Amino acid sequence: MTINKYQGRTKEEAIENAKKEMGEGAVVLNVKEIKPKGMLKVFKEPIYEVTMAMEEKEKFANPVSAAAVQQKTAEGINLAADEPITIPHAPAAHAQSAHVQSARVQPVTEGQTALAEERKENTSEGLERRLENLSHILEKQLSAEENCKEERMETQQASPEGFQFVKMLYRTLLENDVNEKYVNQIMEDAEKVVSKGNSVDYILSNVYQKLILKFGQPDTINLTAKKPRVIFFIGPTGVGKTTTLAKIASRYKVEKEKRVAFLTADTYRIAATEQLRIYANILDAPMNIIYSAEEMNAALERLCDYDLVFVDTAGFSHRNEAQCSDMKSLIAGLNEEYEREVYLVLSATTKYKDLLEIADIYREIADYKLIFTKLDETTTYGNILNVKLYSGTSLSYMTAGQNVPDDIEVFDTQKIVKQLLGGR
Repeated sequence: MTINKYQGRTKEEAIENAKKEMGEGAVVLNVKEIKPKGMLKVFKEPIYEVTMAMEEKEKFANPVSAAAVQQKTAEGINLAADEPITIPHAPAAHAQSAHVQSARVQPVTEGQTALAEERKENTSEGLERRLENLSHILEKQLSAEENCKEERMETQQASPEGFQFVKMLYRTLLENDVNEKYVNQIMEDAEKVVSKGNSVDYILSNVYQKLILKFGQPDTINLTAKKPRVIFFIGPTGVGKTTTLAKIASRYKVEKEKRVAFLTADTYRIAATEQLRIYANILDAPMNIIYSAEEMNAALERLCDYDLVFVDTAGFSHRNEAQCSDMKSLIAGLNEEYEREVYLVLSATTKYKDLLEIADIYREIADYKLIFTKLDETTTYGNILNVKLYSGTSLSYMTAGQNVPDDIEVFDTQKIVKQLLGGR
């Protein structure tokens, strides 16, 4: 992994500077605003510093060998403790969950008070403080890597506190519904860091960086000079496609001053058409109802001067083959002269197995980017990482509420990773 820092007058400029040197695959680890100092600080503008990371190859575990990796991780963590540990013998019916059972540690003696206090920092409360100060942790890690990486690897020994901390991170990720095979991949890397005698802060920073890289850089609407750009929103019933479409369109209309228009192919629900018509009237944007690809292309000819045309589609069960075929025909029927983007809208509250099935079915309809909605209706975000890694596609936006044009933002990778690691 390559980690570098870049500066700019804005966050966007700093990221652009980084990508010019590191390439488009670089992802943001941290953003920091640097305020001017000295007597003339009132006359100076603050600058932004971004910490960027690039890793050439990301390895994902083979699902067939996930059980073996899981057992290896569990054993590596338990056997590295510095005190006697008794691992309960689980019944055969519960053998799969034996690796997550808590170890029984001998009582702390008076001479181990300092050690106990140190371990107290490895609790959820201590993790919360470390996550809040993650920028400082990253600074420490970068400094350590630059100045004494070889010395640290040669002279330090594995830290018992480090292994205890990894165990806690392991449980935290599982509790946040991250799939076990992905947790094992992350913890396998963390074990290597622990075995080199790194501090708890260094371990946390390393896991944080790995998760950031797995999520990747958000990929949002790409505006080009060619008009109009056609944006399709697809997804199951009830995930919030129409509301999400209106939120994004409002941002481009109001904040970016782009000309937007609406098409709706959702003729199954009268309420959906009326809802979109209300949003169109508020934004003073044209709206047309379409029933086929031919009607869509005819409408686009009339909208040739618009920057963005947002297409709302009908929500349906991913198991309805007839509606899946109709949706595929609509998107594939777009004239080649128009550039398109397709966004699959998913609810963060949907069950993991259903999300995987939906991701597979909609992949047959078109290549897509991901938008997750209803983050305010759940406390666990592991499924976002699960679907991202399973589908291999990019994340774009996330929503948390019904307010238009608010309650939406570009996918905030740093925020989600901190929450997955136990932050708030």
